[in-house]
Amino acid sequence: MNFASTRIITADVARLADFYERVTGVRANRYTEDFAELVTDSATLAIGSTRTVPLFAPGSAEPAANRSVIIEFFVEDVDSAHRDLAGFVEEFVKEPTTMPWGNRALLFRDPDGNLVNLFTPVTPEAIERFAR
Repeated sequence: MNFASTRIITADVARLADFYERVTGVRANRYTEDFAELVTDSATLAIGSTRTVPLFAPGSAEPAANRSVIIEFFVEDVDSAHRDLAGFVEEFVKEPTTMPWGNRALLFRDPDGNLVNLFTPVTPEAIERFAR
């Protein structure tokens, strides 16, 4: 089995796709007004509209209701990313901070309230863990 993607359900695919394009620098593949994907070398972030939910199971997903998942992106320099996103991101949850496990992390919310973590390994152990 291979991990395929993480999908966010939203009431506004275009707005969320635009947001993640700006955050990641990756152009979204917009297949329809109801579905887009941002494909990176290591993962895919899918964005589906509320109109796609009944195709899976009516009422099974609700937009802007997540409080348990963090969407994470590995970046080369989290402090630089923070400076680049200042004035664009509306809600920073935590400024760049070095975490006990060796990553420097920046937490903020996307327009639907989903928590996003940009991180850079900074300790030798963390750098080794993410070496590919």
